[in-house]
Amino acid sequence: MRALLRGSAQARAALQERRLEWPATMTQQGAAMQNYNNELVKCIEELCQKREELCRQIQQEEDEKQRLQNEVRQLTEKLARVNENLARKIASRNEFDQTIAETEAAYLKILESSQTLLSVLKKEAGNLSKATASEQKSSGGKDS
Repeated sequence: MRALLRGSAQARAALQERRLEWPATMTQQGAAMQNYNNELVKCIEELCQKREELCRQIQQEEDEKQRLQNEVRQLTEKLARVNENLARKIASRNEFDQTIAETEAAYLKILESSQTLLSVLKKEAGNLSKATASEQKSSGGKDS
């Protein structure tokens, strides 16, 4: 029986020893949990900061995109106006080219006609001069 008592005394001592260890282990576990909690909160805060930074960058790029789209729209409108003006000016230039070509052709015809007229006039003047000279010879140089 003594062995039993002694054994139970040992068991009581072991149990007493565990009771002393257990609260220390719980304290350590609580501290570890607090550390994990702190790290978890820190990680969540870092993720939130990274998300906010990403949101800021997204907003900047959306603003830049909008600015560029406005620029493209304005440039497209300007290009359309320039193309319209260019088309009108090219049409006017083509009309000038046609008018100049027609005028030059008419001028060449006038020159040809003038040369022909001059040749005919000189020929007629020569004929008239010959006729006048022969009349003067046949009339004996007398004027009527």
